[in-house]
Amino acid sequence: MGPKQCQVCNEAQSKYKCPSCYVPYCSLACFKNHKEFPCEKPSAQEDKTKSLVEKPLIVDEPIVVLQKHQLDAIVSSNEIRDALNNKALQELVCSINCSPNPENELDKAMAEEAFHLFTDKILSTINP
Repeated sequence: MGPKQCQVCNEAQSKYKCPSCYVPYCSLACFKNHKEFPCEKPSAQEDKTKSLVEKPLIVDEPIVVLQKHQLDAIVSSNEIRDALNNKALQELVCSINCSPNPENELDKAMAEEAFHLFTDKILSTINP
């Protein structure tokens, strides 16, 4: 399943989803336009339908799943937060996430120095 179209402007590829109603949007301007009208979380029935459509997360090796303390370390890292302010890095992460073959995209991204440094920061944060 590929990237979705922005449901606000209907012109661009969406990169984000509204945290309340999950409507896909492409930019801050579209998000602000969307928020001019109240939105709600989808009902339980809509959530079930949505979960059937989205790509499931399959973990072959449970050891690669991060523990809560590791996720907390990532969230609290100013260095990682600062790196995520880089637009090029944001777009790269989104392209990996939206790809039909994310493993292949991840391998390509590792060739880019900025992404490689970012992943090194994450690894050093979760494995001090």
